[in-house]
Amino acid sequence: MLRSLLVNLSILLSQPTGISNYAQNIFPYLTSLKPTLLTAKNFPEFDCYPVPSNLTPDQGTKGHFNRLIWTQFQLPQIYKQLKSKLLFSPLPEAPLYTNCRFVVMFHDLIPLRFPRRFSPLTPYHRYYTPQVLAQAQHIICNSQATAQDITDFYQIPAHKITPILLAYDRLHFRPLNLPTRNYFLYIGRQDSYKNIQRLLSAFAALPNCKDYELWLVGPTDKRYTPTLTAQVAQLGITNQVKFLNYVPYGELPQIINGAIALVFPSLWEGFGLPVLEAMACGTPVITSNLSSLPEVAGDAAILINPYNTGEITEAMQTLATDANIRNNLSYQSITRANQFSWEKTGQATAAVLSRFL
Repeated sequence: MLRSLLVNLSILLSQPTGISNYAQNIFPYLTSLKPTLLTAKNFPEFDCYPVPSNLTPDQGTKGHFNRLIWTQFQLPQIYKQLKSKLLFSPLPEAPLYTNCRFVVMFHDLIPLRFPRRFSPLTPYHRYYTPQVLAQAQHIICNSQATAQDITDFYQIPAHKITPILLAYDRLHFRPLNLPTRNYFLYIGRQDSYKNIQRLLSAFAALPNCKDYELWLVGPTDKRYTPTLTAQVAQLGITNQVKFLNYVPYGELPQIINGAIALVFPSLWEGFGLPVLEAMACGTPVITSNLSSLPEVAGDAAILINPYNTGEITEAMQTLATDANIRNNLSYQSITRANQFSWEKTGQATAAVLSRFL
């Protein structure tokens, strides 16, 4: 049987986050291309081809290694067996030096911008990823900032790259008309490039800091959390800062809706999904004027220099004390978020893939 388009969903997690979340949301909008899904999960309404279940981040580094081996040696055989014309991968992984034609999605170059010692992601992005991008028929990415990074770091010509902005779950992230409470919110990992240390300093510098709380949502990390908790103690804000660890997906909208603002001063993002999800809830956003974040926020957020702690403090103080600005930003945020949808992202992706089928 001829199966022209293969969609590689080997990375899908039981509880999707990040790339897995993107993959889960994008493939339903590719139905016009009649894809075959390479997946360990079952999607009855789609043509599926079973793949091993040990290829995901659920298995840690071992799962990543298993997937790379499977991609290089098993995937070309599947491609040939199904007489495929094109493979779409929702991350920059594909069989190298084979007859497989492929389009890949590229998310960010953070491991090269902010390299960590002994991290396997550094050599992965330095040696494997450039080969994939060079051999791809085309590259999709999640922002103009990421497209520029691909050109700057890997010398891939711009005509080979199509930026397609991501989206959010409209049924989930929406205004709940809850009263605003006394906390600022951060959502994300605790890696150093997320800039939480400056966020803590900025919060501690608020004139009436004791009147507010700062909630940090995201998994604790033994590499970073001890440094942050020590800083919190040193700043004397232990009673104001709450480390909430991982928060279940179902609870996020309520937490976002109740916040004074989402403060997301990251030093770099490929896209910045928490910003979009907060705007969809009508929660004002303070975020960085760098990388993709202005592309996501537009004029509907307060953009700050993330290296300037004083700017972060000033923005937080403004939103804590000025109800008019807060209400105006809330309205603009909802209007801005309405411009994003998975349907729009999916249709744009299908249009790119159809060019190479």
